[in-house]
Amino acid sequence: MKKTLCALAVGATLFTPALAMAADVKVYGRAHVSLDYLDDGADYNEVGLSSNSSRLGFKAEQKLENGMTVFGQIEQEINFASGSANDDLEFATRDTFVGLKGDFGQARVGRFDSPFKVARGPVNFFGDQLGDIRNVTREGNLRFDERNANTIEYKSPKFGGGFNVIGALSLHEDNSVDNEANKDKAYDLALTYKEGPVDFAAAYEHYEEDANRGERDGFRVAAAYKITPELNFGGLYQYLTHDDDVANPDAQVFGVAADYKFAPKTYLRGQVFHRDVDADDANATLLAVGLEHRLDKAVRVYGNLATVLNDENSNLTPWSQGRSNSVDGTRGEDAFGLSLGFRYDF
Repeated sequence: MKKTLCALAVGATLFTPALAMAADVKVYGRAHVSLDYLDDGADYNEVGLSSNSSRLGFKAEQKLENGMTVFGQIEQEINFASGSANDDLEFATRDTFVGLKGDFGQARVGRFDSPFKVARGPVNFFGDQLGDIRNVTREGNLRFDERNANTIEYKSPKFGGGFNVIGALSLHEDNSVDNEANKDKAYDLALTYKEGPVDFAAAYEHYEEDANRGERDGFRVAAAYKITPELNFGGLYQYLTHDDDVANPDAQVFGVAADYKFAPKTYLRGQVFHRDVDADDANATLLAVGLEHRLDKAVRVYGNLATVLNDENSNLTPWSQGRSNSVDGTRGEDAFGLSLGFRYDF
């Protein structure tokens, strides 16, 4: 694996100048690490280092003679905490695609965040950090915040001032052409609006019966409104169902979040989201508060406090998503974490 990555890096170095003559090629990345104290409410309470969805990527874009634009991206997750210690590391594990855009809108194919996943954007104030909302929206077999493979997506041009319609079809989860599961498609439909102080998204997603984790449906609506240029307030509602509702009872998630810029480069944010499960004593509530200071457009430091209050039959934590430092929660126990983070976008 190391030889493969080395060869790809050398190849990118050699051929990037040639590609740049025909297309606008950009190398980019994110180094996001944090020092965490995690307490599962039972036996585990330790300090650890985490890499939080850190990445390295290549973007290319080229204007065509007919007025359309071709674009592509290759993105790989990089662990800035353990370096090359991940023996199962693969290439292009994150959003990787190729597409065309123009007056008709945008079409792309590849593996990338589903429209349902993207629809949490208006309230994604703790994304890839301790307290990430996915800790209560993405759980067990009722899982929808995915980066689906083999996907075809179309995004309409803007209409009505700031609306877009997005549709996506994931043709099959496995890459093999002799895949025996012929009903493992995923379907997405989303409506978004972003204009002025308003940021809104609604999405529906359906997985067929042979999909990993089974047949299931999800609906999500999220919105945020900038009450003032400094204060952004939002909310989210999500409803999830599974074909096997005995093993995977229906679940709702709802709550609010806020982000307040109280100094030129400093932000205070907080959120509370409740997961309501159609089963006895299986609910959970996520609470998080954070303080972030931006040293520059590319560099930020932050501190977060987050907890999940679990009912007797719930074992969720505020740290399971988007981070390398993670341990399982303990059923019926409240989980608490403190995180000091550093993020550099380049």
